[in-house]
Amino acid sequence: MEKTTSQTYVLVHGAWQAPYVWDTVCTNLQKEGNKVIVVELPGHGADKTPAQNLGLDVYTDKVVAAISEQGGKIILVGHSLGGMVITQVAEEIPHKISKLVYIGAFLPASGEALTDLAYSDPHSQLGPALVPSHDQLTLDVKPDSLTYLFINDGSELAKDMVLANYRAEPAIPFSNKVTLTHENFGTVEKVYIKTLQDIVISQHLQDRMIATAGITSVYSVNTSHSPFLSQPQAVSDLLREIGQQIAS
Repeated sequence: MEKTTSQTYVLVHGAWQAPYVWDTVCTNLQKEGNKVIVVELPGHGADKTPAQNLGLDVYTDKVVAAISEQGGKIILVGHSLGGMVITQVAEEIPHKISKLVYIGAFLPASGEALTDLAYSDPHSQLGPALVPSHDQLTLDVKPDSLTYLFINDGSELAKDMVLANYRAEPAIPFSNKVTLTHENFGTVEKVYIKTLQDIVISQHLQDRMIATAGITSVYSVNTSHSPFLSQPQAVSDLLREIGQQIAS
């Protein structure tokens, strides 16, 4: 068997989720000799940073710090909200990124926030399920809607995992706009993996963001919003294929 060059992948989770969502994909990629860094965004998982102290810049700084510790270029992968983060990271350190990979992710143009994109997506079913806190610092998803929205095609085990790891989402980063330039973000090669059964980020919005960004390398998985949980092997295979294209 022909030996392929290993890659370093940096994986960034989305809203209402945490590093655990990448566990199987991470294991699959590591088995093939790749290095995988899974970033825990502040205010998610076990991180207790108060919601009022969070912004897109704080998320970006965390990912930049993780990448800066790596010797060569990396493949930077973001899901959902993570797409906003990896976009701003690519603006800051384009020379460290060989490819940006968006998986069912928000992909903003310069001057856009996640809320700008989400509010422009009438086909999304997320909005009616959101419950803001009294202080407006966090957003909850109605419990009876959570797995339906995020992993309707997943196993009961995967759904239970999403419920068990659920935390209210910090709200401030949703309204933070990105600032992008052709000289930095514009020079990084981009790939989009569409999630075809997604009811959080609709096909209409995914297609519009892909077209606006001029992305020509487009793949798809026939899954809900969380393909790394419902079809982790398919996601692993695509990420490996993307890595092999760099090596070839």
